[in-house]
Amino acid sequence: MKVLLLGEYSNVHWTLAEGLREWGHDVTVASDGDSWKNYPRDISLHRSSTGMADTAAFLYRLARALPSMRGYDVVQLINPVFLELRAERLYSIYDYLRKNNKKVFLGAFGMDHYWVKTGLDGHTFRYSDFNIGPEIRKNPDNDGFVAEWLDGPKGKLNEYIAKDCDGIVSGLYEYDVCYRKAFPEKTQFIPFPINRSSVTPRTAHPETERIRFFIGIQRNRNAYKGTDILYKALMQLARQYPDRIEVVRAESVPFEQYSRMMDSCDVLLDQLYSYTPAMNALLAMAKGLVVVGGGEEENYEILGEKELRPIVNVLPSAEDVYARLETLIKTPDDIARRSAEGIRYIERHHDHKKVARQYLDFWNRKP
Repeated sequence: MKVLLLGEYSNVHWTLAEGLREWGHDVTVASDGDSWKNYPRDISLHRSSTGMADTAAFLYRLARALPSMRGYDVVQLINPVFLELRAERLYSIYDYLRKNNKKVFLGAFGMDHYWVKTGLDGHTFRYSDFNIGPEIRKNPDNDGFVAEWLDGPKGKLNEYIAKDCDGIVSGLYEYDVCYRKAFPEKTQFIPFPINRSSVTPRTAHPETERIRFFIGIQRNRNAYKGTDILYKALMQLARQYPDRIEVVRAESVPFEQYSRMMDSCDVLLDQLYSYTPAMNALLAMAKGLVVVGGGEEENYEILGEKELRPIVNVLPSAEDVYARLETLIKTPDDIARRSAEGIRYIERHHDHKKVARQYLDFWNRKP
């Protein structure tokens, strides 16, 4: 099978490509590397800025690349906005891909119309990036996302592609709920892939017995992802137990550096408003870190997991995060248990070759 994976979020497409290639398929990944994270790709579609010179250079590279994006058995888009262009410009590129390839699939992997719409209904999720119970979260990030994705041009493009494409792959429980309501026949949940052979394991740090907590901060998504609350609780813990813990903070660094920084840590704090672990948390678990973040029962149910519970699930409040962290440092045996379970959890549900097989089965089922 000849496959084009267009766009990138958190190394999902590149890792999927590795799995597909192990099954003997011909795969091309075309992306911008997920901006500053700089993930690997076969065709680079990076846009340095919106300035005239950078835009012209990007459009030239895109025009040269488009003819090579024909003749594929499957094209999968990482998101309705699969290139760094205004939504209005993407209709013609989508139609070109649709016309010149056999099947086109949409990834439900992140911010989009159906995620915003469902979060704003105030009842589908107990909490999300957009709601805490019936109360809608208020912050500047969300205002922009709502304007663009609910009824704005990105939202209209999303509806157009979702209705027209051959199928939709949801990567997390939350995204599956959003799309299954609107497209029950088209939507298929498939876990995110992790290539365990390329994961560097967590390393011991014998120079200190303190527990190392790792937190990654994206300057432009700090409040949206709840990192502000996670960091506040972590620093409170550090002040309370200065001899028991260390804090390692990574702020908007490239993926390779980020991964290396994680290697000497014991615990990762990630995504306060999520029910489920995404790529960052899955990578940490594959390394043997304990994840503090989204680990609701819905996550385990959609995977059919009845035994393992590696994630320290937290509710979206600084008080709950602090309490869970304090319990964790007082029970080192629990850290060891969760670390071992996390590695087994990745092997069982997220192995990139197993995940690639699920993609192939879904793509082949669609006429």
